[in-house]
Amino acid sequence: MPLHLSEPERHLLSGASGEAAAMAMRVVTSAAELLGASSLVEISSAHIDGCLHHGDGGVEFAETLVKGGGEVAVPTTLNVGALDLLHPDVVQADAHKTDMARRQMEAYVAMGAQPTFTCAPYQVGHEPGVGEQVAWGESNAIAFVNSVLGARTERYGDFLDACCALTGRAPLYGLHLAENRRATVVVDATDVPSELKGRDVFFPVLGTWLGLEIGQEISVIKGLPESTTRDQLKALGAAAASSGAVALFHVAGVTPEAPTVPAALGLGLPSDPAASNQSWGRQPMWPTPRTIELDSGSVRAALQRLSTAAGTDRIDAVALGSPHFSADEFRALHHCLRGRQMGTPFYVCTARDTLAEIDAIGIADELRASGVEIVADTCVVVTPILPAKNGVLMTNSGKFAHYGPSNTGYDVLYGSLEDCVESAITGEVVRSSEVWVW
Repeated sequence: MPLHLSEPERHLLSGASGEAAAMAMRVVTSAAELLGASSLVEISSAHIDGCLHHGDGGVEFAETLVKGGGEVAVPTTLNVGALDLLHPDVVQADAHKTDMARRQMEAYVAMGAQPTFTCAPYQVGHEPGVGEQVAWGESNAIAFVNSVLGARTERYGDFLDACCALTGRAPLYGLHLAENRRATVVVDATDVPSELKGRDVFFPVLGTWLGLEIGQEISVIKGLPESTTRDQLKALGAAAASSGAVALFHVAGVTPEAPTVPAALGLGLPSDPAASNQSWGRQPMWPTPRTIELDSGSVRAALQRLSTAAGTDRIDAVALGSPHFSADEFRALHHCLRGRQMGTPFYVCTARDTLAEIDAIGIADELRASGVEIVADTCVVVTPILPAKNGVLMTNSGKFAHYGPSNTGYDVLYGSLEDCVESAITGEVVRSSEVWVW
């Protein structure tokens, strides 16, 4: 199917708006043709993952766009970089990598992107509405914007995300279309004890199970409480995206496209007001969705996968904040710590805007006084921050648990926020296991 471009899109492609815009449009149209899209879609915002330094080619790409007069066409936030620009000494990188990482971050700011440097832009004011078309990179952000906010994006990686931001366009395919957002799997969490479903520690485990079991399919989860928080959904989506490339999930009675299970299963049907403008002819015959009942064995198996150092009784460091810690999570940490002193290196990663928020109310200084090192603009899994030794890292993050061993060389232990705090104070492993028995 040939790709149809509008007159403004052909204008961009011709170079009439500058070389950077033309270069970006060539990338977007090539991607659209490769994906089989018949047209592009106007987007209202972007989140660029490509400011994280993986090699010098990424710097050259960004700086080429700057030299070509590149400017973002829509409101655009930036994912973490490889440096903490607020605390330069925290990253233990050589001079060349430090310089290149800084140049890459600065290049995207020069194009008009907001210097948010966070994997959780939805926590710093970037919240598109239900049904809005956007182009977001970063796996947890993609899962959150699709699932929790109900906006529409596909998986945009380096450096297609930046090209979408410069052109204000994305390929119209996949999850941009209502008919591709319907759930095909029902996950029944009814039998999970209410006490467990009310705890933060459950949601990274549920997300890990979901990614491993569902993969890239779209599920609707029933049986979770209506009081499920955004931080819990954030943790669920981040773990599911890490373990199984989940880009969209629904939670019945909680997320905006799933007021009910039937609503999530019927997304995109002609009766759905959110359906795309498409001539359906007769109603399509969808296959009957499969149902998976969540049981104790499945949950405990996912829990075990999050720890690679289950036999140890000591830890060497604690890392929290993947995705970046929210202000509410900092308040919970502050409450758990109660002014006590850490005996183990303890890192919390967050956005600079969130850091400013907790600084304003005095929490940040009190946490630092207890031995908490707050990292902004980046995180301990993507750049060298942890002490350079093979050890055991404890975390309450499913994403840190998934990527920690390969990216840092540390084995990992997964536990609740409370477990992490108590373990860090003594240096000895404390984990509450009774909550998992059912």
